[in-house]
Amino acid sequence: MRALVITAPQRAEIQEVPDPEPAAGEVVVDVRRAGICGTDIEFFTGEMAYLHAGHAAYPMRIGHEWTGTVSDVGAGIDRAWIGRRVTGDTMLGCGACRRCEHGRQHVCENRLELGIRGGKAGALAEKVATPVASLHRLPDGVDDAMAAMVEPGGNAFRAVQGASLRPGDRCLVLGPGTIGLLSAMFARAAGADVHLLARDDRALEFARSLGFDRIWTQERMPQLPWDAVIEASNAPQLPAKALELVEPGGRVVYIGLAGTPSLIDTRDLALKDVTAVGVLSASPGLAGTIDAYAAGVVDPRPLIAATVALEELPAILAGERPAGAGPGPKFHVSL
Repeated sequence: MRALVITAPQRAEIQEVPDPEPAAGEVVVDVRRAGICGTDIEFFTGEMAYLHAGHAAYPMRIGHEWTGTVSDVGAGIDRAWIGRRVTGDTMLGCGACRRCEHGRQHVCENRLELGIRGGKAGALAEKVATPVASLHRLPDGVDDAMAAMVEPGGNAFRAVQGASLRPGDRCLVLGPGTIGLLSAMFARAAGADVHLLARDDRALEFARSLGFDRIWTQERMPQLPWDAVIEASNAPQLPAKALELVEPGGRVVYIGLAGTPSLIDTRDLALKDVTAVGVLSASPGLAGTIDAYAAGVVDPRPLIAATVALEELPAILAGERPAGAGPGPKFHVSL
């Protein structure tokens, strides 16, 4: 089968690799659509922290936003899974430690992460093997484009959960990338008064095309009381800015990751009586995201700039935008 393989920093190619064989407890999925995200680009550039911490190494096969149809099952798995449309969790816990037993497999110390950590081959390939326990079935109302957006949507879903928004609360989202825009969509669905902070007019205009009319650059942002701030950028200075902006007694959700350490003054955190929430993964939010997509509460498809062939991915990872691509931040591969 064909798969995208990153062989070294700034080097990616399509290779013929063996079809995966499902281990006991696993299934093989024929991938129909998959997305790339900032984490994948960091692996391509060599900046991803897991490379430097020893959790990942080249050559590696990326891809953790995906959907497809089960085509084979391993020992102990009901063959009724074959033919089902699914997506799956990225975080694959060991299943035996205290964190996994308490339902927190996404922070298991010994976890694998599909296409990211521990050498578990990802889904930017024609087939992927993954534990059946990680699967989520897809209803007919969630098409392939939406299904490949469930993983980023799950992160945004959890960010909005962490913000504990009530109808009418004023929520500021910092960073209108994929996660920021999806967070804004889920916050809007929760009845919040949503504002976004954009870097430039191009990002501002795209957010406006999604129906958001309260989008600001830092120079133009009004001085308003923010009940919650969701920090979804990769700017190292914005975590401190989020704490500065939020109302006393409010909530700050940190879901964006910068390439260098971000500093906050914990005296401000305590003296403002602010609740700070960190979000690592989509895992606990996947089912809720699927339900929201199926019900039409949130539609992630306008964020997809283009759907391309697998062979076009190396150029996209290197920063090229294919001809005819829309203004959205997300690229998908159709297989």
